Amino acid sequence: MSLLVALPGLAAAQEAAPARDATTLDTVQVTGTRIKKAEIESQVPVQTLTRDDIERTGLTSIGDVVQELTGAGSALNTKFNSSGNFGFSPNGDGVGAGSAQVDLRHLGPKRVLVLVDGMRWVNESSASGVGAATDLNTIPLAIVERIEVLEDGASSLYGSDAIAGVVNIITRRNFDGGQITLNYGQYGEGDGELKGFDAAWGYNTDRANLFLGLSYVDQDPVFSRDRELSRVPVPGLGVETGSSATPNGRFIITPATASTACPLTDTDDDPSTPSIPFCNITTPNGSSFPNGVRYPQDFIRFTGANRYNFAEQNMLLTPSKRTGVFGQFRYHFNDNVQAYVKALYNRRESVNQAAPEPLFLGLDAGTGNPWSEHITVSRLNPYNPFGFDLTTEGANPNLVLIGRRPVEGGPRIFEQEVDTKYIAAGVEGSFDVGDRTYFWDVNFASNKNEAEQTNRGSYNIRNINIAVGDPAVCAATPGCVPLNLFGGPGTITPAMLQWISPIVRDRSEQKLQTFTANLSGDLFEAWAGPLSFAAGYEYRKYEGFYSPDPITVAGYYNGTQSLPTQGEYDVNEAYVELNLPLIKEGSFGKSLDLSLAGRYSDYSTFGGQFTPKYGLRWQVADEFLLRTTYAEGFRAPSIGELFGSASRADLQLSDPCLISITGSPATGNRANCAALGVPAGATQANSQISVQTGGNPDLEPETARSFTAGFVYSPAWAAGVPWSDKFDFEVTFYRHSLEGAVQAIDAQTQLNLCVQTLDPTYCGGITRSSVGGINSFENKLTNLGSIKTSGWDVDFFWTLPETSLGQFKVSWQNTFVTQYDAVGAAGQVQPRRPGVEVNDSAIPEWTSNASLSWKRNAWTASWTIRHISDMTEICQASALDSPYCDNPVTGDNKLDAITYHDLQVGYHIDWLKGLQITGGVNNVADKDPPVCLSCSLNGYDASTYDIPGGRFFYLRADLRF
Repeated sequence: MSLLVALPGLAAAQEAAPARDATTLDTVQVTGTRIKKAEIESQVPVQTLTRDDIERTGLTSIGDVVQELTGAGSALNTKFNSSGNFGFSPNGDGVGAGSAQVDLRHLGPKRVLVLVDGMRWVNESSASGVGAATDLNTIPLAIVERIEVLEDGASSLYGSDAIAGVVNIITRRNFDGGQITLNYGQYGEGDGELKGFDAAWGYNTDRANLFLGLSYVDQDPVFSRDRELSRVPVPGLGVETGSSATPNGRFIITPATASTACPLTDTDDDPSTPSIPFCNITTPNGSSFPNGVRYPQDFIRFTGANRYNFAEQNMLLTPSKRTGVFGQFRYHFNDNVQAYVKALYNRRESVNQAAPEPLFLGLDAGTGNPWSEHITVSRLNPYNPFGFDLTTEGANPNLVLIGRRPVEGGPRIFEQEVDTKYIAAGVEGSFDVGDRTYFWDVNFASNKNEAEQTNRGSYNIRNINIAVGDPAVCAATPGCVPLNLFGGPGTITPAMLQWISPIVRDRSEQKLQTFTANLSGDLFEAWAGPLSFAAGYEYRKYEGFYSPDPITVAGYYNGTQSLPTQGEYDVNEAYVELNLPLIKEGSFGKSLDLSLAGRYSDYSTFGGQFTPKYGLRWQVADEFLLRTTYAEGFRAPSIGELFGSASRADLQLSDPCLISITGSPATGNRANCAALGVPAGATQANSQISVQTGGNPDLEPETARSFTAGFVYSPAWAAGVPWSDKFDFEVTFYRHSLEGAVQAIDAQTQLNLCVQTLDPTYCGGITRSSVGGINSFENKLTNLGSIKTSGWDVDFFWTLPETSLGQFKVSWQNTFVTQYDAVGAAGQVQPRRPGVEVNDSAIPEWTSNASLSWKRNAWTASWTIRHISDMTEICQASALDSPYCDNPVTGDNKLDAITYHDLQVGYHIDWLKGLQITGGVNNVADKDPPVCLSCSLNGYDASTYDIPGGRFFYLRADLRF
């Protein structure tokens, strides 16, 4: 990977660039400034991934490529099996199942601005909400010429949501001839097959150039059951950490009389009240009773051995098919005016899979759905083995929990179809005024994402409620068939399934229309050089909606009711950027430049805001550059964050008031837990707790301040000498500070603070059943107090002289995160910090990428090393007995550092314009990721590490003609 560290007279890439004439230099455009001047290319730190850099990764997704950058944080990708229990975002804006996002500086994907050729790209459509981030899987990698990544605040240059930085994807343009590329890859275990086909064709004349591209990628899945690490819910433990919703069923009731299966129990911790019978029972594992079960003879006590291993049905890598067509045409009317038009269509077809959907019914159902919490299993139901009503109603409710998993209906399948349509047109040119040249451009773009998600294997809880109730009511309801929840696997018939299992279809859409006009050039000659400027106007209109299935809107879906979301807003913005030379060559160095920029944004939802940026660039010598920037920014809440309706996220939480599912004692203050209505000895039924998320119309914009400072050193003593052609060394310090960040308080933190303080601020959204379990948990978005993060980027690039052994190049890039503090509006310290894994995301203190590339005649090779430093996590209560939990007393677990090695070899054949054959292996040493006991999926952090058993082999053939 190369870095834009251009100095006057020095090339920006790692190899010497061909000489360019002055006119070409004057029209250079680079991410990080709107002024078209080569002399200020290195004003800000911009990391550039060339086409060669991208191909060296062996990856086929832009998202996967940028997620390997050292400054990237945790973000969704196809390793997240993100539907099912994990199907909604804690941010209330939906989860883009099958998407790939980018996070910079660990500030979240919604704070990264994604551009394509300098123009904004539309936000994702997820079919589960109106997202605030960009799905990079909507942009085919095959059309990319390079990717430029700006990792400092750039709101003043590009708009409010560039708080964490900018990813600018530059498409291929000047391409002459044709190219066909075939890709094939597979994991060493024989799964996860990847097939790809790219075709490109370009034609250039004196006045016009045309580029057409076609891309197809087909990624097969990898299942959790096929890797040792991910076969069970908690690595190192068996099914005892699984779900209490089992094919045989778990039944917690209070019958009239005691029995062996239901002994007398003091359920309310009050010695003055008598003990009552309490059943926590199931049918024997592996048994089914097609003729009905009998109570109490056919029941046994429910233990950890009776739980269900839901992990086997998950995916480590989700299947994805992506087809994209792209074209652009550019015509030069004369030397000063040219016009362009470009268009793209991309379709993504992806699938997520989760275990057969669990049914939780009763006081302790914890779903937040009244149909599952207000229910009666009639004594007249032909499949009720108890002979009395099981009910949550009345003065003496006796139904605490039914946990039944209808495996007869198969796993939950979530199929996404996402269509992206983009068209842009513009005119650009230049004109002279005296001896000065001015550049102008006018652009329009329309971008739309449409998504539909089809869900098979979920259930209609209202129909279930009717089917277990009074048979007379069921008989009077068209289509109703009495439901057998007690007979064990195989006893839910196809007729029963037809009544309770619908096909659920959700839709969402986002639109973005953009108009921009820009002007740049030199205003006048100042004492140290020309005062350069860029100025412009931008108009944007955002529209989005989320349309859930009618049964979800009605509250019949087996989960939290979700209502439609719809909203729109527009933005008018004007900006100006100035570059003023303060000192020209003399005793203070070669030059000192001051850059000033400001943008005024007027939002139809929040009014106006001004964001400034200041920068200094001191060229001390030809080989040494100092630079610093300070920027302010703000980000207005997105459509989903403002208007998103309530939805459900099933999160891995430990209830301090309850005994864990593996028997670990409750850790919360006993008196406080009693005040919350939790009886002593109450047990947490499941480690997944349903949390209601959603938008908040009272949100305010978040504000930000960003600071960078650093240097670039390209020593003359390491240039053009026997041991070195070129050597570059770059160091950058960064600091970002956000106030009023739009974010929900960490759910585990909220629960812990509720138990510790009984403060309504934390407890107001949490309610409990009469037996102590959480049955509703509201965790809506707020304006969090602050997020502060800082760190260092340290990069080296070394090009060795070409010899008889060939030519070698070395690059080594590092990011050190020294601070990350998040504090809630009321002072709640959030758990994320450097070196800590929490909520399926990590902030490593040190990430490093090093690569050695070699070229000799027709041969090429590369060796890439990716390092992630060690981290710690808090073991969930259900995982304290795992051998992977280092300290069960404190609950701390260490995730060891890991180093991945990737190798690639290529050979060039002189056939037509060239045939390049390339083969490679990623994760050569077959390193498994460190076990994560707090992660929601598959026992590891899918946004940080390669999949377990992840040695990946690939082969690519690239023919040019």
